[in-house]
Amino acid sequence: MPPPPTRRTFLQLTGLSAAAVAIGVSAPAGADATPGRPVPSGAFALGVASGDPRTDGFVLWTRLAPTPLVTDGHGGMPADPVPVQYEVAEDSQFKQVVRRGLAIATPELAHAVHPEVRGLRPDREYFYRFRAGSELSPVGRTKTLPVQGSQFTFATASCQAWYHGYFTAHRDIARRAPDAVFFLGDYIYEYGIVAGDNLWREGVSVGPEHGVEIETLEQYRLRYSLFKTDPDLQAAHAVAPWFLVWDDHEVQNNYGADNSLYGIPPELFVHRRAVAYRAFYENVPVALDSLPHGPDGQLYRRYDVGSLARVHLLDTRQYRDPLPVDEADRVSEQRTIMGAKQEKWLYDGLRHSPATWNVVAGGVVLSAITDDRTEQWDGYPANRRRVLEAMGQAGTSVMLTGDIHRHVASELKLDFANPDSRTVGVELVCSSVGSNGDGTDTDQYAQDWLQHPYVKLYNARRGYVHSTLTRSEMTTEFVNFPYIQADANAEPRVVATFRTPADDPRLEAL
Repeated sequence: MPPPPTRRTFLQLTGLSAAAVAIGVSAPAGADATPGRPVPSGAFALGVASGDPRTDGFVLWTRLAPTPLVTDGHGGMPADPVPVQYEVAEDSQFKQVVRRGLAIATPELAHAVHPEVRGLRPDREYFYRFRAGSELSPVGRTKTLPVQGSQFTFATASCQAWYHGYFTAHRDIARRAPDAVFFLGDYIYEYGIVAGDNLWREGVSVGPEHGVEIETLEQYRLRYSLFKTDPDLQAAHAVAPWFLVWDDHEVQNNYGADNSLYGIPPELFVHRRAVAYRAFYENVPVALDSLPHGPDGQLYRRYDVGSLARVHLLDTRQYRDPLPVDEADRVSEQRTIMGAKQEKWLYDGLRHSPATWNVVAGGVVLSAITDDRTEQWDGYPANRRRVLEAMGQAGTSVMLTGDIHRHVASELKLDFANPDSRTVGVELVCSSVGSNGDGTDTDQYAQDWLQHPYVKLYNARRGYVHSTLTRSEMTTEFVNFPYIQADANAEPRVVATFRTPADDPRLEAL
């Protein structure tokens, strides 16, 4: 048997060239904008999106897929490169166009493009659209970040199992049009979708190709296509720029680093990670810096919302130590869920933050709940202590997490075992968009959480979180829905509202 490929050779083995990547961001000067053959009708069936905003621009995204659910994962596109034009304007009618450009959608990247627009004005609303041949995309709205900033609104969402229910949360996020959306992982799920087993979304069906656990690049692409056909997800993408991190189901349940919990040897599991990470890049609006190199992707990154907020986006999957084998291993000072390099990066960013608020967004819950929740930060208590100490030396900290399919509001204690310990921040845990179906207001796990005086809310229905930051306070609404399985028409209800003063990191119920 030949030796397994090195990380350096993964891109070549999967047929991805540097040229294909580069032209998917920006076409060479003088490139022809006319396609070599007619572009199929309905090429923008997966919608448009923007992400990773900065003070002078953002990333735009679309993927040409006129028939998104064909089983080869190419969305019905021929195996030809297609020039895609884009426009950015200050008005939705495109009378004041401020940027035009061209990117090339190639079959190597499933005909996705990721143009990065720069040179715009800060703290401004912009509109954008794409054209491929005679096909015109829907119009998207996005915003640049402020240089100073006095108010910033954002929604947090996670865990959108399409097969468990409708994306009503995304419908309401689109209605409210926040300044940004934080998506905290589990954008797709890898499980096989089987009617009568886990297909709870009423009124839909899927073919047998969706009934197996996904493993190949083509299968990951197809699964993204299925989820992204949802009109409410498309609407939420089209209304605001997104900050995205991944958790486990973008690859496989409860994986960590090169380790699968389902018996796949590490030298083979990195193949799975490589194709999963690539499909993630192809289907979401992240910058070129986040393009994976085989099974390695640079997803942690930092943004400043003027001096109002510093945002850190974490990767708590790719670098984590394996799950502990015993209690001595669990409490070891050397254990990390972030890896040494990312830890240093986070602590430096917090230490030197100029902002009133320090927002840290990751996939899994930080608060201490039970010692047997080792897949969360409870499995990495020494790393958690280091993070809390760094938060305690910075301005008011806000941790945004998801994963557990429950709404939780928690105060972050420097020492969770000591009720009198200083509170260094708050944690806002958003419930799932779709995972686990309708849910209930409470369930059998409520006592695990509510036994702790620092946990101020536990709710087990589906929904999202909406927050508003100002110089003086943060106001947070936990929004849920009475049902999601039957249809997407349930009315939102605010199950709890909290105020957090900028100089006093606590959760005050309103």
